[in-house]
Amino acid sequence: MINKQLLEPESIVVIGGSNNVHKPGGAVVRNLLAGGFKGVLRIVNPKEDEVQGIKVFHDVKEVPPTDLAIIVVAAKFCPQYVEYLAAEKQVRAFIILSAGFGEETHEGAVLEKQILDTCEKFGAALIGPNCIGLLTRWHHSVFTKPIPQLKPQGVDFISGSGATAVFILESAVTKGLAFNSVWSIGNGKQIGIETVLEYMDEHFDAERDSLVKLLYIENIADPDKLLYHATSLIKKGCRIAAIKAGSSESGSRAASSHTGAIASSDSAVEALFRKAGIVRCFSREELTTVGCIFTLPRFSGKNFAIVTHAGGPGVMLTDALSKGGMNVPPLTGPVAEELKSKLFPGSSVANPIDILATGGAEQLSLAIDYCENKFDDIDAIMVIFGTPGLVQVYETYDVLHKKILTCKKPIFPVLPSVNTAGPEVQEFLSRGHVNFSDEVTLATALTQIMKTPAPADQTLEILGVDVPRIRRIIDGIQDSGYIAPHLVHELLSSAGIPTVPEFVSDKKEEIIDFAEKCGYPVVAKVVGPVHKSDVGGVSLNIRTKDHLAMEFDRMMQITDATAVMVQKMIKGTELFIGAKYETRFGHVVLCGMGGIFVEVLKDVSSGLAPLSYEEAYSMIHSLRGYKIIKGTRGQKGVNERRYAEIIVRLSTLLRFATEIKEMDINPLLADENEVIAVDARILVEKS
Repeated sequence: MINKQLLEPESIVVIGGSNNVHKPGGAVVRNLLAGGFKGVLRIVNPKEDEVQGIKVFHDVKEVPPTDLAIIVVAAKFCPQYVEYLAAEKQVRAFIILSAGFGEETHEGAVLEKQILDTCEKFGAALIGPNCIGLLTRWHHSVFTKPIPQLKPQGVDFISGSGATAVFILESAVTKGLAFNSVWSIGNGKQIGIETVLEYMDEHFDAERDSLVKLLYIENIADPDKLLYHATSLIKKGCRIAAIKAGSSESGSRAASSHTGAIASSDSAVEALFRKAGIVRCFSREELTTVGCIFTLPRFSGKNFAIVTHAGGPGVMLTDALSKGGMNVPPLTGPVAEELKSKLFPGSSVANPIDILATGGAEQLSLAIDYCENKFDDIDAIMVIFGTPGLVQVYETYDVLHKKILTCKKPIFPVLPSVNTAGPEVQEFLSRGHVNFSDEVTLATALTQIMKTPAPADQTLEILGVDVPRIRRIIDGIQDSGYIAPHLVHELLSSAGIPTVPEFVSDKKEEIIDFAEKCGYPVVAKVVGPVHKSDVGGVSLNIRTKDHLAMEFDRMMQITDATAVMVQKMIKGTELFIGAKYETRFGHVVLCGMGGIFVEVLKDVSSGLAPLSYEEAYSMIHSLRGYKIIKGTRGQKGVNERRYAEIIVRLSTLLRFATEIKEMDINPLLADENEVIAVDARILVEKS
């Protein structure tokens, strides 16, 4: 519950406020006063008469009715304060900075539950406990520093960790990134990250609200809510980036299928972010760098011009951009020669444009003008300009300031001399700009943005998928475990996924009869053991009746063997599709190159079922092995459309068969015409 008393209180009482600004109770009062809170600020402290110039109430019973209470006392006293303030003083919003609750002990969790119950009873908003507070342009209810620059079009930042929020703010302030609000949710029992996004979505005003949201997430309590409101905000024009920490705890867990070995909760997070259109980051520096990029004008295209007076950083930036799939195109021809003639002798315009260490404001202005007006294939400009300390660069940064304001193409300032040219950089930032002090971090962040797809269409694709038949098959299964091959075949057929002709039997004559009818060569596989290859349970390119009979006899001697499957042998590029059910998230669908390369290379892409065709194509294109799928070195590629179609159909099957907990289709054999499932396993869990 987020209400007006929390966001725009007319009065605030700090329970435990003090004169000691080195402790939370004193620091939060200091920040409220320094932040210019315009309402009535009250303090409760039984041992002080005056706190930081404010007359103190010795007992909470003396306090007049108040909108918001900030509580900074020991955890054991918090429930009674919340109960009394809500019941007797009409307090309808609480920020509890105190720790010692559910994050530490069972007894603390009981206290936390009491507080939550009281807030729910009286319709009060609750931030925390165990947080650094809430920072807005209305009130600075935090006990930490730094306090960043606050303005309406700054960034909204929501963090599941108070300490991490402080460190992210440190990173942001040095870059000049401004904020609109900072939410530290602490234990988040009432107001979590999803709740804040929900409020921002449902009350969104494009003219008034920030268009940039940064998230630090330690626990996704409600993936569906996060997906829905993040998608909605992005479709309304917002941009969202997030770090999800602690996602790999199950990554090395033993599992019985390829998918189970590869998929983890991190796969689910990756899939959720892709589906929502959230840019995923992996460090504080990356998150704040992405946030800075989001504050610059949007642009399309991938062609960058680099203007620098130092060759090395220009080369490193070129390498990093190219590695990320972006272009630093060569600048040649009469226009390039014209620019070169106007720069100092020895300058290079090949791109990077090197104006030399002797180049200053005039040369920088000239190079930017040519990139803006005369090099048509350039989409954005990156300017690297520092100083060895021999001269001041105020004039050069003034030129950069003016060009950023007037140029239609985005300009990314890379000002690396944050110590040597500290005053100049600070003046530049004070004029409303951001600074990317490291060129490779900038390129890495741009890569993450560029490869993040737009929010997916949520329409369920059911054309060609026989949902009633799927349910009849699933409902007819009695026991949990891997289902029989014929049921696997029926489920795939119901979803419109083509399979290679096959036959299963524990009778040699029947196996041979099928092979004679479908024609040699055939493949024989043992039925029973989960990992067939590991026990010698797969035999390829069987071309005669006698060879098949021999393989049948051998396989039936393998431990746990119950039958033998024979299939017509076909050729093609091996692909893979798998799926795993993750609690709260649903099915995570994986695709990649097939065969042993699934586990050896782990070149897989993930999506959250159900999937759209756009999502399927995005998953395929993001694979490192995509060139093989597309076709390379004179070899024809595979039918990408059919591969995407099978991914979508499988995701729809899973949507209506949540009893499926793991499955592999490995391999799918593909050529330029068709994609066919050759081997599949499905693990079902019946309640």
